[in-house]
Amino acid sequence: MALFTHTTRNLILKIDEFIDQIEIGLIVFREGMKAYLEKDDEGFMRHLQKVDALENHADRLQREIENEMITNSVLPQHRDEVFKLIDSLDEIIDSIKRTLNEIELEQPDIPGSLNKDFLSLTETSAICAEELIPAARAFFRAPYTVREKLLKVYYYESETDKISMNTKRKIFREMPEIELAGKAHLRYIVHHIEGISDEAQSAADLLASMAIKVVM
Repeated sequence: MALFTHTTRNLILKIDEFIDQIEIGLIVFREGMKAYLEKDDEGFMRHLQKVDALENHADRLQREIENEMITNSVLPQHRDEVFKLIDSLDEIIDSIKRTLNEIELEQPDIPGSLNKDFLSLTETSAICAEELIPAARAFFRAPYTVREKLLKVYYYESETDKISMNTKRKIFREMPEIELAGKAHLRYIVHHIEGISDEAQSAADLLASMAIKVVM
């Protein structure tokens, strides 16, 4: 049974558009990291600007969704949880924006020998968040399908942790040519990239709990 009815069609469309911004943001994040590692400064800045626009649009939609739910008294029994879910999803694109902004500001020196590791970490962290998208959309239409759709989120979050740990181990134990300050800086960037999958896991935990309450 759908959570919303045909009378809330406009709200559903806004929620879909909000989720779209996150999904596109994850694609742009991948391309932005790839551009940085390839030392394509122009390409990196272009993707950073795209993420900034997507994040701003997502924030506007979040406010519109919350205002519409309050004004029209939509799902009063689930309203607070829906607000928390929207906020948790918004944290994903916020994390993307923060990561790219930190990289643009600090210009970390990532050796070419680590490109493969950083690309793998970026890809896996982004996939983790992407696997959350179908579950988030399903919650508003078929909440009983949510839990099964979350399995891949937890799998890829675990994989991201492994890649992150292996990358940091490589930096600190296998690259004596990098000074300690440089290693700490790289670890900081790894932590930011990994953080996107952490945000996805937090949203998945919330979504799973909400789905159980709705279908019971």
